[in-house]
Amino acid sequence: MSNYYTQRNNKNLETIERLLDELPAFCYDYFLAIDSQTSTLTRLNYAHDLRIFFYYLQEKKFRKHKSINEITLTDLEQVSSNDIDYFLGFLSHYSFYGKEHTCTERAKARKLSSVRAMFKYFFNKNMIAVDNASKVLTPKLHEKPIIRLDKDEVFNILEVAENGDGLSPHQQIYHDKTRTRDTAILMLFLGTGIRISELVGLNNEDINFKDNSFIVTRKGGNKSILYFDDDVAEALQRYLDYKEKNYDDLKEPTALFISNNKSRLTVRAVENLVNKYAKIVSPLKKISPHKLRSTYGTQLYRATGDIYLVADVLGHKDVNTTRKHYAAISDDNRRGVVGKVKLKREEDDFED
Repeated sequence: MSNYYTQRNNKNLETIERLLDELPAFCYDYFLAIDSQTSTLTRLNYAHDLRIFFYYLQEKKFRKHKSINEITLTDLEQVSSNDIDYFLGFLSHYSFYGKEHTCTERAKARKLSSVRAMFKYFFNKNMIAVDNASKVLTPKLHEKPIIRLDKDEVFNILEVAENGDGLSPHQQIYHDKTRTRDTAILMLFLGTGIRISELVGLNNEDINFKDNSFIVTRKGGNKSILYFDDDVAEALQRYLDYKEKNYDDLKEPTALFISNNKSRLTVRAVENLVNKYAKIVSPLKKISPHKLRSTYGTQLYRATGDIYLVADVLGHKDVNTTRKHYAAISDDNRRGVVGKVKLKREEDDFED
């Protein structure tokens, strides 16, 4: 049986091994130590971040007198908190192996977190005498506006996926082949709030129409059972019927959502199809699969008022993460007070 998550983890491990060859030798010990406490995706992000950090040290601190592979733990001890502050400034706009890059404040914070974790490990192991990374302040993070579809836009995006109105002539050519699949995907996002990685990892056997449930693999590899309503069930059944009648010799027979080339649909492909329909119904909003997840979370919270239930359904480990999705609720409340306080006399005020 094809296992999407096993394949993804194996690919991540291969990339990590390749990146480790570009890092100082002591990084092997660090990645080996965190292997059992972190996911392959977390370690992959660490490897990418540390690669940029050591590139910076090679270019700016050691002035190319040392290659990255030649940097030692003694050298790491000499990296001051000021050096790391300069690194964060460097990330605002930098050239990395011939390509120009910029980092947002959140991207800077993540890279600083990766650097801190490495310094902390070697300091706790008494392999360096000082942890200067711990002295560096995290960049101030500004709250991002919560973007999601309103009720009418939810109806409209599903209608566009179904009938194809507003698509370009080129997009219309493929629409008849993809309409049932795309509608089922949008219904699943908007009706359950699952993550894009959870959606592309679904297999046929994960769906149970007897009780309208399905199994998802959450972050960290834990599995959860979620439920969907009859509208989502109908969309999924229509898609499965279409797939059975029109596709054979599938490259990944177990995959639930497949592309036109008969392989498992990729994350990038799902992002593109969501963007395609969202631009038609809401051109001023940058709607992604994650924004559809926020749309579901907002509507579920409005319907239940139970933040802990919403956190559980969305798979958030920390309820404070869930709260961030509902700044929009507070905004609606603030709008609702408009006009409650009168600044001008009304006719009744002049009557005896």
